[in-house]
Amino acid sequence: MSRSFHWQVFVVLAMAIGAVSTASIFIRWALEAAGERGVGFSLMLAASRLSLAALILLPTWRRMQIQQFNRASWGYALGAGAFLALHFATWITSLAYTSIAASTTLVTTNPIWVSLISWVWFREKISRKTAVGIAIAIVGSLLIGLADSSSGGPASNPLLGNFLALAGSWAVSFYLLLGREAQRRGMNLGSYTAVAYTTAALILLPLPLSFGSSYTGYPASVYWSILLMALLPQLVGHTGINWAVSRISPTTVTLSILFEPLAASFMGYLVFGELPPLQVIGGGLVLLFGVAVAALGSR
Repeated sequence: MSRSFHWQVFVVLAMAIGAVSTASIFIRWALEAAGERGVGFSLMLAASRLSLAALILLPTWRRMQIQQFNRASWGYALGAGAFLALHFATWITSLAYTSIAASTTLVTTNPIWVSLISWVWFREKISRKTAVGIAIAIVGSLLIGLADSSSGGPASNPLLGNFLALAGSWAVSFYLLLGREAQRRGMNLGSYTAVAYTTAALILLPLPLSFGSSYTGYPASVYWSILLMALLPQLVGHTGINWAVSRISPTTVTLSILFEPLAASFMGYLVFGELPPLQVIGGGLVLLFGVAVAALGSR
């Protein structure tokens, strides 16, 4: 790879991380504009975001033939879509109950869970450095949980929010592993993305109605936030990260993603004046350091 192209990859990656970091801001913006904190509204945001992204990717379906890929690749892609739906359902809901800093920090712990799942599922050995990183990250998570449990504001439930953010990280870990298997079995990135996004959207679409929410009747700013979520974090952010990971070290990309909670927390302070307690900040830094150590150990 030439030096100039290598520089371009890092520019794209930086733009992608910046785009992904805006997701929590748009979600909190929609929550405050609608004045709702229920599960149904969070599911509506998740379903709408993924549905718009899937619609934008419709041309990919026209170029893709069903018989082009084997049954195994389709199975993994569909499974990845199901876990992507679970990821957005849990993580978006977490932002109704806990701080932006805590939520975005906990949801980016997926390198740890990917290592553990790979150890159980694929019998891939965990290095000593990865084990140390996991232990450090657990300490950081406990610091965040203990701090948030005593600092929640009105109508908040930090422990529930933190658990949902962790559940979102577990779900996205399965999404990443299943997506890797789908592509290893011959499904290209564009087709895989279209299948996963569409599957996730179809799973989520009916759920808001079952929780008593609807897709209409909200302020215009809610729909603007959904559109921006689909365009920036989903298409620009996730597509940019997937493009970068095929051109530079996955470890480098993983470590770069750790800037997301820092950027999101800074934007949360600028936009909403949300300043997390010092113990959350300290716990977040410990957790991110542990994730970085674990990611370096898994190279």
